[in-house]
Amino acid sequence: MTSRQMVLGMQFSGGYGAEPGAWRLPGANLNSYTDMDQFVRYAQAAERGKVQLLFIADTPVLDMDLDHQAPHHMIDPMLLLTVLARETERIGLVTTASTTFSEPYNLARQFKALDVISHGRAGWNAVTTSDPAAAANFGATIPPRAEKYERAHEVIQIVQALWGSWEKDALLLDVENKRYADMDKIQPVNLQGKHVASRGPLPIPPSEQGQPVIFQAGGGSYGLEIAGRYASGVYANPYTVEDARAQREALRDAAKRAGRDPDEVKMLAGFMPTIAASRQAALERRRFLDEVVDLHQRVRYLGAMIGLPLGPDRLDEPLTAEQLADAVPSPHDPRSARALEVARQGWTLRDVIAHGVIDYHPVVAGTAADVADHMQEWFEAGACDGFSIALDGFHDGFDAFSDQVVPILQERGLFHEDYEGSTLRDHLGAPEQYGLDPRVTKPARS
Repeated sequence: MTSRQMVLGMQFSGGYGAEPGAWRLPGANLNSYTDMDQFVRYAQAAERGKVQLLFIADTPVLDMDLDHQAPHHMIDPMLLLTVLARETERIGLVTTASTTFSEPYNLARQFKALDVISHGRAGWNAVTTSDPAAAANFGATIPPRAEKYERAHEVIQIVQALWGSWEKDALLLDVENKRYADMDKIQPVNLQGKHVASRGPLPIPPSEQGQPVIFQAGGGSYGLEIAGRYASGVYANPYTVEDARAQREALRDAAKRAGRDPDEVKMLAGFMPTIAASRQAALERRRFLDEVVDLHQRVRYLGAMIGLPLGPDRLDEPLTAEQLADAVPSPHDPRSARALEVARQGWTLRDVIAHGVIDYHPVVAGTAADVADHMQEWFEAGACDGFSIALDGFHDGFDAFSDQVVPILQERGLFHEDYEGSTLRDHLGAPEQYGLDPRVTKPARS
Protein backbone atom coordinates (compact mmCIF):
# COMPACT_ATOMS: atom_id res chain seq x y z
CA MET A 1 0.00 0.00 0.00
CA THR A 2 1.38 3.42 -0.99
CA SER A 3 0.20 6.84 0.14
CA ARG A 4 1.05 8.31 -3.28
CA GLN A 5 -1.78 7.75 -5.76
CA MET A 6 -2.24 8.13 -9.50
CA VAL A 7 -3.87 10.97 -11.37
CA LEU A 8 -5.80 9.61 -14.36
CA GLY A 9 -7.04 11.39 -17.44
CA MET A 10 -9.10 9.86 -20.24
CA GLN A 11 -8.52 11.13 -23.75
CA PHE A 12 -11.21 11.97 -26.28
CA SER A 13 -10.11 11.75 -29.91
CA GLY A 14 -12.68 11.96 -32.67
CA GLY A 15 -15.86 10.14 -31.79
CA TYR A 16 -14.87 6.50 -31.71
CA GLY A 17 -11.48 5.84 -30.13
CA ALA A 18 -7.75 6.39 -30.36
CA GLU A 19 -7.26 3.82 -33.12
CA PRO A 20 -8.19 4.81 -36.70
CA GLY A 21 -10.34 1.69 -37.13
CA ALA A 22 -12.38 2.20 -33.95
CA TRP A 23 -15.47 3.31 -35.88
CA ARG A 24 -15.79 -0.23 -37.32
CA LEU A 25 -15.73 -2.10 -34.00
CA PRO A 26 -18.77 -4.31 -33.36
CA GLY A 27 -21.23 -2.40 -31.19
CA ALA A 28 -19.86 1.05 -31.99
CA ASN A 29 -22.43 3.76 -32.69
CA LEU A 30 -21.63 4.93 -36.21
CA ASN A 31 -23.00 8.38 -35.40
CA SER A 32 -20.70 8.90 -32.41
CA TYR A 33 -18.70 11.68 -34.08
CA THR A 34 -21.67 14.05 -33.86
CA ASP A 35 -23.83 12.35 -31.19
CA MET A 36 -23.37 14.27 -27.95
CA ASP A 37 -25.36 11.68 -26.01
CA GLN A 38 -22.58 9.19 -26.68
CA PHE A 39 -19.95 11.51 -25.22
CA VAL A 40 -22.13 12.10 -22.17
CA ARG A 41 -22.27 8.34 -21.63
CA TYR A 42 -18.48 8.02 -21.93
CA ALA A 43 -17.89 10.94 -19.56
CA GLN A 44 -20.30 9.53 -17.00
CA ALA A 45 -18.55 6.14 -17.21
CA ALA A 46 -15.20 7.82 -16.50
CA GLU A 47 -16.74 9.73 -13.62
CA ARG A 48 -18.14 6.47 -12.26
CA GLY A 49 -14.54 5.26 -12.17
CA LYS A 50 -13.49 8.40 -10.22
CA VAL A 51 -11.14 9.41 -13.05
CA GLN A 52 -9.87 12.92 -12.35
CA LEU A 53 -10.22 14.46 -15.79
CA LEU A 54 -11.23 14.16 -19.42
CA PHE A 55 -8.82 15.54 -22.00
CA ILE A 56 -9.37 16.59 -25.60
CA ALA A 57 -6.23 16.94 -27.69
CA ASP A 58 -6.96 19.22 -30.61
CA THR A 59 -5.31 20.65 -33.69
CA PRO A 60 -7.49 22.94 -35.85
CA VAL A 61 -7.13 20.94 -39.06
CA LEU A 62 -8.60 17.95 -40.89
CA ASP A 63 -5.59 15.63 -40.85
CA MET A 64 -7.09 12.24 -41.74
CA ASP A 65 -7.88 10.42 -44.96
CA LEU A 66 -11.63 10.00 -44.46
CA ASP A 67 -11.94 7.33 -47.13
CA HIS A 68 -11.35 4.65 -44.49
CA GLN A 69 -10.76 6.47 -41.20
CA ALA A 70 -12.90 8.73 -39.03
CA PRO A 71 -11.81 12.27 -38.07
CA HIS A 72 -9.13 12.33 -35.40
CA HIS A 73 -10.26 15.56 -33.70
CA MET A 74 -13.58 16.62 -32.18
CA ILE A 75 -16.16 18.73 -33.99
CA ASP A 76 -15.45 21.51 -31.45
CA PRO A 77 -13.82 20.85 -28.07
CA MET A 78 -15.24 23.79 -26.15
CA LEU A 79 -18.81 23.08 -27.24
CA LEU A 80 -18.43 19.41 -26.36
CA LEU A 81 -17.02 20.16 -22.91
CA THR A 82 -19.84 22.62 -22.27
CA VAL A 83 -22.31 19.81 -22.96
CA LEU A 84 -20.38 17.50 -20.63
CA ALA A 85 -20.21 20.16 -17.91
CA ARG A 86 -23.99 20.04 -17.67
CA GLU A 87 -24.15 16.22 -17.54
CA THR A 88 -21.34 15.46 -15.06
CA GLU A 89 -20.62 16.62 -11.53
CA ARG A 90 -17.00 16.04 -10.51
CA ILE A 91 -14.72 15.07 -13.39
CA GLY A 92 -12.32 17.69 -14.75
CA LEU A 93 -12.74 19.02 -18.30
CA VAL A 94 -9.54 19.89 -20.17
CA THR A 95 -8.94 20.78 -23.81
CA THR A 96 -6.21 22.10 -26.03
CA ALA A 97 -6.26 25.59 -27.49
CA SER A 98 -3.43 27.12 -29.49
CA THR A 99 -1.43 30.09 -28.25
CA THR A 100 -0.18 30.61 -31.82
CA PHE A 101 -3.48 31.33 -33.56
CA SER A 102 -5.78 32.38 -30.68
CA GLU A 103 -6.11 35.80 -29.09
CA PRO A 104 -5.73 35.92 -25.30
CA TYR A 105 -9.06 37.66 -24.65
CA ASN A 106 -11.01 34.98 -26.52
CA LEU A 107 -9.12 32.21 -24.73
CA ALA A 108 -9.60 33.82 -21.33
CA ARG A 109 -13.31 34.36 -21.87
CA GLN A 110 -14.08 30.88 -23.24
CA PHE A 111 -12.15 28.94 -20.62
CA LYS A 112 -13.37 31.02 -17.69
CA ALA A 113 -16.94 30.65 -18.94
CA LEU A 114 -16.44 26.87 -19.04
CA ASP A 115 -14.95 27.03 -15.55
CA VAL A 116 -17.99 28.86 -14.18
CA ILE A 117 -20.46 26.62 -16.04
CA SER A 118 -18.72 23.50 -14.67
CA HIS A 119 -18.35 24.91 -11.13
CA GLY A 120 -14.56 24.93 -11.21
CA ARG A 121 -13.63 21.93 -13.35
CA ALA A 122 -12.03 23.51 -16.43
CA GLY A 123 -8.46 23.22 -17.64
CA TRP A 124 -6.58 24.69 -20.60
CA ASN A 125 -3.87 22.72 -22.40
CA ALA A 126 -1.84 25.68 -23.65
CA VAL A 127 0.24 24.63 -26.65
CA THR A 128 1.80 26.15 -29.72
CA THR A 129 0.86 25.00 -33.22
CA SER A 130 3.39 23.33 -35.51
CA ASP A 131 1.22 21.96 -38.34
CA PRO A 132 1.50 24.10 -41.52
CA ALA A 133 -1.94 22.88 -42.66
CA ALA A 134 -3.46 24.19 -39.42
CA ALA A 135 -1.69 27.52 -39.92
CA ALA A 136 -3.13 27.73 -43.44
CA ASN A 137 -6.62 27.54 -41.95
CA PHE A 138 -5.87 30.93 -40.36
CA GLY A 139 -4.28 32.33 -43.51
CA ALA A 140 -0.88 32.19 -41.86
CA THR A 141 2.39 30.28 -41.72
CA ILE A 142 4.13 28.69 -38.73
CA PRO A 143 6.40 31.28 -37.12
CA PRO A 144 9.94 30.39 -36.00
CA ARG A 145 10.06 28.24 -32.88
CA ALA A 146 11.53 30.92 -30.61
CA GLU A 147 8.88 33.40 -31.74
CA LYS A 148 6.08 30.88 -31.19
CA TYR A 149 7.12 30.34 -27.59
CA GLU A 150 7.74 34.03 -26.96
CA ARG A 151 4.14 34.62 -28.00
CA ALA A 152 2.99 31.65 -25.90
CA HIS A 153 4.44 33.21 -22.74
CA GLU A 154 2.68 36.48 -23.49
CA VAL A 155 -0.65 34.79 -24.24
CA ILE A 156 -0.62 32.71 -21.05
CA GLN A 157 0.33 35.66 -18.86
CA ILE A 158 -2.38 37.89 -20.34
CA VAL A 159 -4.98 35.11 -20.06
CA GLN A 160 -4.12 34.58 -16.40
CA ALA A 161 -4.27 38.30 -15.72
CA LEU A 162 -7.69 38.50 -17.38
CA TRP A 163 -8.90 35.55 -15.30
CA GLY A 164 -8.02 37.59 -12.21
CA SER A 165 -9.52 40.86 -13.43
CA TRP A 166 -12.39 40.47 -10.94
CA GLU A 167 -11.33 40.46 -7.32
CA LYS A 168 -12.77 37.46 -5.54
CA ASP A 169 -15.34 39.48 -3.60
CA ALA A 170 -16.31 41.82 -6.45
CA LEU A 171 -19.69 40.15 -7.01
CA LEU A 172 -22.08 41.58 -4.38
CA LEU A 173 -25.63 40.58 -5.43
CA ASP A 174 -26.88 43.08 -2.84
CA VAL A 175 -30.58 43.48 -3.61
CA GLU A 176 -31.32 45.80 -0.69
CA ASN A 177 -28.64 48.31 -1.63
CA LYS A 178 -29.15 47.84 -5.36
CA ARG A 179 -25.52 46.80 -5.96
CA TYR A 180 -24.81 43.95 -8.32
CA ALA A 181 -21.01 44.20 -8.15
CA ASP A 182 -18.25 46.49 -6.90
CA MET A 183 -16.74 48.07 -10.02
CA ASP A 184 -13.73 49.24 -8.04
CA LYS A 185 -12.82 45.56 -7.81
CA ILE A 186 -13.25 44.84 -11.54
CA GLN A 187 -10.36 46.43 -13.35
CA PRO A 188 -8.71 46.40 -16.80
CA VAL A 189 -5.38 44.58 -17.03
CA ASN A 190 -3.90 46.81 -19.77
CA LEU A 191 -1.16 44.40 -20.80
CA GLN A 192 0.85 44.94 -23.96
CA GLY A 193 3.39 42.43 -25.24
CA LYS A 194 5.45 42.17 -28.39
CA HIS A 195 2.89 39.87 -30.04
CA VAL A 196 -0.43 40.24 -28.21
CA ALA A 197 -2.24 42.63 -25.90
CA SER A 198 -5.52 43.06 -24.03
CA ARG A 199 -7.26 45.78 -22.07
CA GLY A 200 -9.79 43.69 -20.15
CA PRO A 201 -11.53 43.10 -17.83
CA LEU A 202 -13.53 39.94 -18.46
CA PRO A 203 -17.28 40.03 -17.78
CA ILE A 204 -17.04 36.84 -15.68
CA PRO A 205 -16.65 36.39 -11.90
CA PRO A 206 -14.41 33.71 -10.36
CA SER A 207 -15.46 30.08 -10.26
CA GLU A 208 -15.33 27.72 -7.30
CA GLN A 209 -11.65 27.06 -8.09
CA GLY A 210 -10.98 30.70 -8.93
CA GLN A 211 -9.75 30.16 -12.47
CA PRO A 212 -9.00 27.27 -14.85
CA VAL A 213 -5.97 25.03 -14.41
CA ILE A 214 -3.20 25.19 -17.02
CA PHE A 215 -1.84 22.07 -18.71
CA GLN A 216 0.97 21.73 -21.23
CA ALA A 217 1.96 19.14 -23.82
CA GLY A 218 4.85 20.63 -25.78
CA GLY A 219 8.30 19.11 -26.04
CA GLY A 220 11.84 20.39 -26.04
CA SER A 221 13.43 23.08 -23.92
CA TYR A 222 10.90 25.76 -24.86
CA GLY A 223 7.93 23.57 -23.95
CA LEU A 224 9.64 22.52 -20.74
CA GLU A 225 9.99 26.15 -19.70
CA ILE A 226 6.29 26.79 -20.35
CA ALA A 227 5.39 23.73 -18.28
CA GLY A 228 7.72 24.63 -15.43
CA ARG A 229 6.40 28.18 -15.17
CA TYR A 230 2.65 27.73 -15.61
CA ALA A 231 1.37 24.13 -15.77
CA SER A 232 -0.19 21.97 -13.08
CA GLY A 233 -0.53 19.00 -15.44
CA VAL A 234 1.75 17.91 -18.28
CA TYR A 235 1.00 15.38 -21.01
CA ALA A 236 4.15 13.43 -21.88
CA ASN A 237 4.96 10.80 -24.50
CA PRO A 238 7.72 8.61 -23.04
CA TYR A 239 8.02 5.08 -24.37
CA THR A 240 10.23 3.54 -21.70
CA VAL A 241 10.42 3.81 -17.92
CA GLU A 242 13.92 5.28 -18.19
CA ASP A 243 12.83 7.97 -20.64
CA ALA A 244 9.79 8.73 -18.49
CA ARG A 245 11.90 9.17 -15.37
CA ALA A 246 14.22 11.54 -17.22
CA GLN A 247 11.31 13.61 -18.56
CA ARG A 248 9.69 13.81 -15.15
CA GLU A 249 12.92 14.89 -13.48
CA ALA A 250 13.51 17.55 -16.14
CA LEU A 251 9.96 18.82 -15.58
CA ARG A 252 10.45 19.00 -11.82
CA ASP A 253 13.74 20.85 -12.29
CA ALA A 254 12.01 23.37 -14.59
CA ALA A 255 9.38 24.01 -11.92
CA LYS A 256 12.08 24.58 -9.31
CA ARG A 257 13.86 27.07 -11.57
CA ALA A 258 10.60 28.99 -11.94
CA GLY A 259 10.26 29.27 -8.17
CA ARG A 260 7.54 26.64 -7.81
CA ASP A 261 7.17 23.47 -5.75
CA PRO A 262 7.82 20.59 -8.21
CA ASP A 263 5.17 18.45 -6.51
CA GLU A 264 2.58 20.86 -7.91
CA VAL A 265 3.27 19.67 -11.47
CA LYS A 266 1.83 16.26 -12.37
CA MET A 267 3.24 14.41 -15.37
CA LEU A 268 0.73 12.13 -17.08
CA ALA A 269 2.29 9.50 -19.35
CA GLY A 270 0.42 8.53 -22.50
CA PHE A 271 -0.86 4.95 -22.50
CA MET A 272 -2.96 2.99 -25.03
CA PRO A 273 -4.64 -0.07 -23.51
CA THR A 274 -6.77 -2.63 -25.30
CA ILE A 275 -8.83 -4.43 -22.64
CA ALA A 276 -10.31 -7.84 -23.35
CA ALA A 277 -11.13 -11.10 -21.60
CA SER A 278 -7.80 -12.61 -22.70
CA ARG A 279 -4.56 -11.58 -24.38
CA GLN A 280 -5.56 -13.51 -27.48
CA ALA A 281 -8.92 -11.71 -27.66
CA ALA A 282 -7.17 -8.36 -27.25
CA LEU A 283 -4.74 -9.19 -30.05
CA GLU A 284 -7.59 -10.24 -32.35
CA ARG A 285 -9.33 -6.93 -31.61
CA ARG A 286 -6.20 -5.00 -32.54
CA ARG A 287 -5.79 -7.00 -35.76
CA PHE A 288 -9.35 -5.97 -36.66
CA LEU A 289 -8.54 -2.34 -35.86
CA ASP A 290 -5.50 -2.51 -38.14
CA GLU A 291 -7.62 -3.41 -41.18
CA VAL A 292 -8.04 0.26 -42.10
CA VAL A 293 -4.34 1.22 -41.84
CA ASP A 294 -1.64 0.77 -44.49
CA LEU A 295 0.03 -2.38 -43.20
CA HIS A 296 2.41 -2.45 -46.16
CA GLN A 297 3.82 0.89 -45.07
CA ARG A 298 3.88 -0.22 -41.44
CA VAL A 299 5.82 -3.40 -42.12
CA ARG A 300 8.44 -1.38 -44.00
CA TYR A 301 8.60 1.02 -41.06
CA LEU A 302 8.95 -1.93 -38.68
CA GLY A 303 11.91 -3.07 -40.75
CA ALA A 304 13.57 0.33 -40.40
CA MET A 305 13.04 0.15 -36.62
CA ILE A 306 14.93 -3.13 -36.29
CA GLY A 307 17.45 -2.76 -39.13
CA LEU A 308 15.95 -5.22 -41.62
CA PRO A 309 14.58 -4.80 -45.18
CA LEU A 310 11.00 -6.04 -44.67
CA GLY A 311 8.26 -6.12 -47.27
CA PRO A 312 4.51 -6.91 -47.28
CA ASP A 313 5.04 -10.35 -48.88
CA ARG A 314 6.08 -11.71 -45.45
CA LEU A 315 3.29 -10.03 -43.47
CA ASP A 316 1.82 -13.32 -42.23
CA GLU A 317 5.11 -14.98 -41.40
CA PRO A 318 7.44 -14.57 -38.42
CA LEU A 319 11.02 -13.43 -38.82
CA THR A 320 13.46 -16.21 -39.62
CA ALA A 321 16.27 -17.17 -37.27
CA GLU A 322 18.73 -15.51 -39.67
CA GLN A 323 16.74 -12.27 -39.65
CA LEU A 324 16.49 -12.27 -35.85
CA ALA A 325 20.25 -12.75 -35.62
CA ASP A 326 20.79 -9.70 -37.87
CA ALA A 327 18.12 -7.48 -36.28
CA VAL A 328 19.29 -4.45 -34.29
CA PRO A 329 16.95 -1.93 -32.63
CA SER A 330 17.36 1.60 -33.93
CA PRO A 331 19.02 3.90 -31.37
CA HIS A 332 16.91 6.76 -32.76
CA ASP A 333 13.50 5.22 -31.98
CA PRO A 334 12.67 4.30 -28.36
CA ARG A 335 9.99 1.88 -29.60
CA SER A 336 12.50 -0.29 -31.45
CA ALA A 337 13.64 -2.43 -28.53
CA ARG A 338 10.05 -3.36 -27.73
CA ALA A 339 9.36 -4.13 -31.41
CA LEU A 340 12.31 -6.54 -31.55
CA GLU A 341 11.32 -8.11 -28.22
CA VAL A 342 7.86 -8.93 -29.60
CA ALA A 343 9.28 -10.18 -32.90
CA ARG A 344 11.56 -12.58 -31.02
CA GLN A 345 8.51 -14.17 -29.42
CA GLY A 346 7.69 -15.74 -32.79
CA TRP A 347 4.69 -13.64 -33.84
CA THR A 348 3.95 -12.96 -37.49
CA LEU A 349 4.76 -9.44 -38.67
CA ARG A 350 1.04 -8.68 -38.77
CA ASP A 351 0.78 -9.66 -35.10
CA VAL A 352 3.95 -7.79 -34.15
CA ILE A 353 2.30 -4.65 -35.53
CA ALA A 354 -0.96 -5.56 -33.77
CA HIS A 355 0.93 -5.50 -30.46
CA GLY A 356 1.13 -1.74 -30.96
CA VAL A 357 4.89 -1.48 -31.35
CA ILE A 358 4.50 1.43 -33.80
CA ASP A 359 1.86 3.35 -31.83
CA TYR A 360 2.82 6.72 -30.37
CA HIS A 361 2.24 5.58 -26.75
CA PRO A 362 3.05 2.27 -25.06
CA VAL A 363 0.36 -0.32 -25.79
CA VAL A 364 -0.83 -3.15 -23.58
CA ALA A 365 -3.27 -5.54 -25.27
CA GLY A 366 -4.58 -7.93 -22.66
CA THR A 367 -6.71 -8.35 -19.60
CA ALA A 368 -7.60 -5.67 -17.06
CA ALA A 369 -4.90 -7.11 -14.78
CA ASP A 370 -2.31 -6.79 -17.57
CA VAL A 371 -3.24 -3.13 -18.01
CA ALA A 372 -3.08 -2.48 -14.26
CA ASP A 373 0.31 -4.23 -14.05
CA HIS A 374 1.81 -1.86 -16.62
CA MET A 375 0.42 1.17 -14.80
CA GLN A 376 1.68 -0.06 -11.43
CA GLU A 377 5.16 -0.76 -12.79
CA TRP A 378 5.56 2.73 -14.25
CA PHE A 379 3.98 4.54 -11.32
CA GLU A 380 5.97 2.77 -8.63
CA ALA A 381 9.17 3.29 -10.65
CA GLY A 382 8.66 7.05 -10.42
CA ALA A 383 8.16 7.30 -14.17
CA CYS A 384 5.01 9.41 -13.93
CA ASP A 385 2.40 10.87 -11.60
CA GLY A 386 -0.39 9.19 -13.52
CA PHE A 387 -1.56 8.40 -17.03
CA SER A 388 -3.37 9.92 -19.97
CA ILE A 389 -5.41 6.95 -21.20
CA ALA A 390 -6.09 6.69 -24.94
CA LEU A 391 -8.62 3.87 -25.26
CA ASP A 392 -8.66 2.01 -28.56
CA GLY A 393 -12.47 2.16 -28.76
CA PHE A 394 -14.79 4.30 -26.68
CA HIS A 395 -18.12 2.45 -26.93
CA ASP A 396 -16.94 -0.37 -24.64
CA GLY A 397 -13.52 0.91 -23.53
CA PHE A 398 -14.71 3.47 -21.00
CA ASP A 399 -16.89 0.92 -19.24
CA ALA A 400 -14.12 -1.70 -19.29
CA PHE A 401 -11.58 0.68 -17.80
CA SER A 402 -13.84 2.03 -15.06
CA ASP A 403 -15.44 -1.28 -14.15
CA GLN A 404 -12.45 -3.63 -14.56
CA VAL A 405 -9.13 -1.75 -14.35
CA VAL A 406 -10.01 0.90 -11.74
CA PRO A 407 -11.08 -1.64 -9.06
CA ILE A 408 -7.73 -3.43 -9.43
CA LEU A 409 -5.82 -0.16 -9.03
CA GLN A 410 -7.93 0.67 -5.98
CA GLU A 411 -7.35 -2.73 -4.41
CA ARG A 412 -3.61 -2.22 -4.83
CA GLY A 413 -3.78 1.19 -3.14
CA LEU A 414 -2.69 2.99 -6.30
CA PHE A 415 -5.85 4.98 -7.03
CA HIS A 416 -8.33 6.81 -4.83
CA GLU A 417 -11.69 5.38 -3.82
CA ASP A 418 -13.57 8.64 -4.41
CA TYR A 419 -13.08 12.28 -5.31
CA GLU A 420 -11.57 14.23 -2.42
CA GLY A 421 -13.00 17.55 -3.64
CA SER A 422 -15.23 19.07 -6.27
CA THR A 423 -12.84 21.09 -8.47
CA LEU A 424 -10.08 20.19 -10.88
CA ARG A 425 -7.55 21.87 -8.56
CA ASP A 426 -8.77 19.57 -5.79
CA HIS A 427 -8.30 16.53 -8.00
CA LEU A 428 -4.73 17.48 -8.93
CA GLY A 429 -3.67 18.82 -5.55
CA ALA A 430 -2.87 22.06 -7.37
CA PRO A 431 -2.41 25.18 -5.22
CA GLU A 432 -4.89 28.02 -5.18
CA GLN A 433 -4.16 30.61 -7.85
CA TYR A 434 -6.06 33.67 -9.00
CA GLY A 435 -4.54 35.79 -11.72
CA LEU A 436 -0.81 35.56 -12.34
CA ASP A 437 1.32 33.36 -10.09
CA PRO A 438 3.38 35.82 -7.98
CA ARG A 439 6.13 33.24 -7.47
CA VAL A 440 7.01 33.12 -11.15
CA THR A 441 9.07 36.28 -11.22
CA LYS A 442 12.03 35.58 -13.52
CA PRO A 443 11.63 36.79 -17.12
CA ALA A 444 10.71 34.13 -19.66
CA ARG A 445 13.17 33.20 -22.37
CA SER A 446 13.08 35.73 -25.20
